[in-house]
Amino acid sequence: MERVTDAAILPRFRNLTSGDVEDKGGNDPVTIADRDAEKRLREALYALEPGLAFVGEEAAHDDPATLDRLSDDCWIVDPVDGTRNFAAGHAPFGMLIARASGGFTQSGWIYDCLTGRFCAAHRGTGAFVNGEKVTARPSGRTPPVAAISLVYMDDARREATKRHIEPNYELVDIPYCAAEQYPRLALGENDVSIFERTLAWDHAAGALWLEEAGGKVARPDGSAYRVDEHGRTGLIGASSPGLWDDLATLYAEM
Repeated sequence: MERVTDAAILPRFRNLTSGDVEDKGGNDPVTIADRDAEKRLREALYALEPGLAFVGEEAAHDDPATLDRLSDDCWIVDPVDGTRNFAAGHAPFGMLIARASGGFTQSGWIYDCLTGRFCAAHRGTGAFVNGEKVTARPSGRTPPVAAISLVYMDDARREATKRHIEPNYELVDIPYCAAEQYPRLALGENDVSIFERTLAWDHAAGALWLEEAGGKVARPDGSAYRVDEHGRTGLIGASSPGLWDDLATLYAEM
């Protein structure tokens, strides 16, 4: 991840031309760095485990049939998470890699391209930051701190969120970067988050990492997050199971 960042991403940070950025639709940009980094990661991961299915964000955009591989043993990659920030020339942005099997993440890695912060988790063994084991901790603030993504909600759900959920929390801006949001939930900065869009490359690594740290990530009905439910929306993340329960109760009233 570090090698690909240094070769394909950082040289282009604040150095993109107009032809280096495209809109995939719905204000969803992709840059030359995304495509180059994904190609390099695909080649490197194939060298580690030849023949294992590869599901990259850009590959899935170009060929939606790629998503069918999410139920198999596979790599799941977001080469530049937070592309909107990267293309605008500011932080945060990162890289996400997950190793999944049977629809569930087994290992996940989160790399902050600018700071070098490296989060890693393997199912059943805990969560780590730069090699040090971490335990999720709430912010300790009253009311709890919430980062709620309204971007992909329809108008009705957005208004319901504002009525039922927002009054109970201290709201903060979302970073438009899952590689930043999940660490915030474990490291005492944010307490809860709601994600409407739940694409595997955005959440596979971070959801496992937060759960391994002792937080909780699940669908609003309490069911576990699966990487192969690519058409499903709605996901709640929290720094503790108790904070997750409180938000899920409010969510159910929407």
